[in-house]
Amino acid sequence: MSRKAREAVQDAVAQLGYVPSMAARSLAMQRRGAVVLAVSSNDPALFANLFFAEVITGVNEVIETTDLELLLVPAASDRGRDRLARILGSRGADGVMLLALRENDPLAKIAESAGVPVVHGGRSLDRTPRWYVDADNRGGARQTVEHLLATGRRSIATVTGPLDLHAGAERHLGFREALALAGLPDHRVVHADFSEAGGAAATAELLTRHPGLDALFVASDAMVAGALRTLQERGRTVPGDVSVVGFNDIATAQRTQPALTTVRQPIVALGREMTRMLVRLMDGEEPTTLMLPTELVVRQSSDRS
Repeated sequence: MSRKAREAVQDAVAQLGYVPSMAARSLAMQRRGAVVLAVSSNDPALFANLFFAEVITGVNEVIETTDLELLLVPAASDRGRDRLARILGSRGADGVMLLALRENDPLAKIAESAGVPVVHGGRSLDRTPRWYVDADNRGGARQTVEHLLATGRRSIATVTGPLDLHAGAERHLGFREALALAGLPDHRVVHADFSEAGGAAATAELLTRHPGLDALFVASDAMVAGALRTLQERGRTVPGDVSVVGFNDIATAQRTQPALTTVRQPIVALGREMTRMLVRLMDGEEPTTLMLPTELVVRQSSDRS
């Protein structure tokens, strides 16, 4: 196109207020106009889980500013993984976000072999992905124990999440580090699965093994309801006999009895920043990984005053 012709086109664009069609742009770039959020879980109530609901809220905030469609794919089962492979293999999506990957999770290989941009929410234990958004799980857990020590607690126990999840392993490590620095033992540990039932069962086991425990770090707020129920059934008062601290600060944390001291993780921001990173990758940019800060929120469940 000659310079004169190009200038004529530009003048026409300015006069008409023309805005390029996203659909036409997607077609020209061989885009389908969709992205996938794949979660390594086959829990039928997955998207009723408040943590995942808040992640999706953040994802949707960004999706709403684009013409992209969002596909939600629970993909821990063989069927779920096959579904993801079909979507990506048929170029039914332009990018994928992976959440809650376990150690050696096959989802990572499926996504990264598809030739589309991939962003991880959190990391996995066996590898550090090129692009990810994560929260400071280790530092947040360390803060909880430091807080419990500052209130005079010494027989501190923990209900961990799954240790094949990076978040579960990091929170356990933060717990151990804080106790080691205080010169205290870190053996009061039972592993669970981030569910309310798991929190109840693990707390019962801890009380049987260590009846004198005076503080409990529960590695997710979802497990706290079960832990509090077990403590009440065993005749322990909170915070009188046992201080309780959680992790995530989901909406229910302020409605427990007593209100829960917990680590505030920016869950909505996690979903939002994952999606922004993916869109930037799809636009040909080179974003950097992002670590989000956590914050200890002190409420009545750990108050000794």
